Amino acid sequence: MTHTTDRLFRHMAWANAQTFAILAALPESIYAHSEPGNDWNVGMIAAHLAEAATSYASRLDGAPYADLPFDRITTHAELAIAAAACAGADARLRQAALLPEGMVARKDDPNNIRARSTVLGQSIHHATEHRAQIAGALVAHGITALDLDALDVWALGDAEGLGE
Repeated sequence: MTHTTDRLFRHMAWANAQTFAILAALPESIYAHSEPGNDWNVGMIAAHLAEAATSYASRLDGAPYADLPFDRITTHAELAIAAAACAGADARLRQAALLPEGMVARKDDPNNIRARSTVLGQSIHHATEHRAQIAGALVAHGITALDLDALDVWALGDAEGLGE
């Protein structure tokens, strides 16, 4: 794995963990918040982010898919379950990035075949997209606790003490 690839997966894992930690510090009522015109609320998006990460990891490493016992987060206890699932999946995705390029199929749809690098790239993009949606839903309700600028790659370098 290149230094750049490893940094991208470290950043995704760190930003996801920070997002879940910030959500845990807010009242449970925020899980019902959504942006105007969007049916998906914070609890649904956060659960989806975590469950999708486990799906991407399973597709790449063959380990069983970790289906969350809920489709939306409504409590801090559920958030903790999702955060742990996401952290485990993020670590697996980082390891999957070490494997050689090849084609991988979805277990539930063997005709859906993609390059390993496509699935890896999508896993990073997907997490970034949903962190932004969560931030947007919170801001729509006047909550600015999830500052995406504080979760960028520069902030990861500062957090790691690398100044990179």
